[in-house]
Amino acid sequence: MQNFSSSWSDGMAFCALVHSFFPLDFDYNTLEPKNRKQNLEQAFTTAEKQADCLRLIEVDDMLVMGDRPDAMCVFTYVQSLYNHLKTFE
Repeated sequence: MQNFSSSWSDGMAFCALVHSFFPLDFDYNTLEPKNRKQNLEQAFTTAEKQADCLRLIEVDDMLVMGDRPDAMCVFTYVQSLYNHLKTFE
């Protein structure tokens, strides 16, 4: 992870974070960085269902932002996600 923008754009970092708490919900090793929409959907849906973490970013918004999503949007969602996931530690 180098930043809160491009490092999160393909959904792999979101998936890695969510997968570390819910490893049985999906197989991280089968994910491909080129499948951005599926990766983001997988991470956001799993976080929502398993950790009751509301989507503060929509998949379509992330896709529109391309390779450089807004760092503050990503940071805000990651912070919310962390606050929900830490209860599962």
